[in-house]
Amino acid sequence: MDIKKEVGERLKEARKAAGYTQAQVSGILRMTQQQYSRFENGIFELNYSQIVTLCRLYDISADYLFSLTIF
Repeated sequence: MDIKKEVGERLKEARKAAGYTQAQVSGILRMTQQQYSRFENGIFELNYSQIVTLCRLYDISADYLFSLTIF
């Protein structure tokens, strides 16, 4: 699977688990809902600031978001 699609799926799961709508999250990130949707659909990549904001908002680690394992 494409990493952007994997990250998008995790973003979607984390957003729903945290009880947010795409519209709410897009407002926090100061973008349109359509732009945020493209992250969840694996079309666009997040920048560092957006990654940090979403990890804090959803209370998830970047390791989880990117499916990383520390050896």
